[in-house]
Amino acid sequence: MTTDAAKPPPQANVSIESVLEVQQHTVWHRIVATQSFWVAVALAIISLFMSWYQPDSFATSDNFFNITRNFSFIGVMALGMTPVIITGGIDLSVGSVMGLVAIVCGLVLLKQPIDYMPDWWNDAAWTHAWWMAVLMGLAAGALMGLVNGVLIAYVGLPPFVVTLGMLSAVRSLAVVLSESRMLYDFRPDQAATFKFIGGGDNLGLDRFGVHFPIPLSNPFLFMVILTLLLGLVLKMSPWGRHIFAIGGNEQAANLTGVNVRRVKLQAYVLCSLSAAFAAILSVGWSGSANNSLGQSYELLAIASAVIGGANLMGGEGTAFGALIGSALIFVIRNSLLMAGVDSNWQGMFVGAFIILAVVLERLRGKRRD
Repeated sequence: MTTDAAKPPPQANVSIESVLEVQQHTVWHRIVATQSFWVAVALAIISLFMSWYQPDSFATSDNFFNITRNFSFIGVMALGMTPVIITGGIDLSVGSVMGLVAIVCGLVLLKQPIDYMPDWWNDAAWTHAWWMAVLMGLAAGALMGLVNGVLIAYVGLPPFVVTLGMLSAVRSLAVVLSESRMLYDFRPDQAATFKFIGGGDNLGLDRFGVHFPIPLSNPFLFMVILTLLLGLVLKMSPWGRHIFAIGGNEQAANLTGVNVRRVKLQAYVLCSLSAAFAAILSVGWSGSANNSLGQSYELLAIASAVIGGANLMGGEGTAFGALIGSALIFVIRNSLLMAGVDSNWQGMFVGAFIILAVVLERLRGKRRD
């Protein structure tokens, strides 16, 4: 008489191939479940259709260069906006930060002295240097983000109210500093380097024998590099895990030892820094600085992140989603223009895609629940 304990254990007829197949199926399921994947599919479909419909204008290297360059400025801003949205916040001031940073860069690069600046500034050898313009621009952006972060994270004010107020205040400061004028009379030797940063292509790698099959603008390449860096940070670093923890449940994150205030402050500083860098690229590309730069760009940056899968309630978002969301918006705008659609209709199409993105996120959330 045998007992159950004496019975031999059942043989596990599980092969390595079946395990790998399950893992591959799981990875593919996760990819398909992301909103950014379907946005990328929509982008590919639109691009293929326009390449067939307008092969002589849309499917050209010049148009590809222009599209990738134009959406890079918004893409860089959307990358910085993504961590803020993941935490459940919002930053409406990034467009104004762009305008302020542009003016700061322009004032540094000007050939003639600045009337309201002290003599030591106007006489300094480094006043008109391109690297000083970059440093001063980034410092101005970081300062604006610091103000936002302190008021939101430490004082406890609502992000919408704080950044809405900063939107107006920072734009006004840009107008005052520029004395309501466009700045373009830069020192030629410094302006050439600054213009290469935002207006050149292939990062100058051609001189080292590195050739791209299609010319890629420097802003686009910078955006791709920043996307990879932010993606790694959000996915693999403790700071990235803290960002998602705050967005998922701020009180729980605080109880588990996450320094919520400090992480939120850093997120807003990063957001303003991304807007500052986008402004530097834009000034380099255009060769001039205008206090109106960045008007309504905050809406495009938020729309790019949301279309790419960032949840306005917090807890979700990816760097790739920010990139692909901004790409979709500008490909749609470019396609509408080539199809002969009035440019005044662009806002309606972009708004419809934002609403559709939110609806898709709601449907995915109900399916998960």
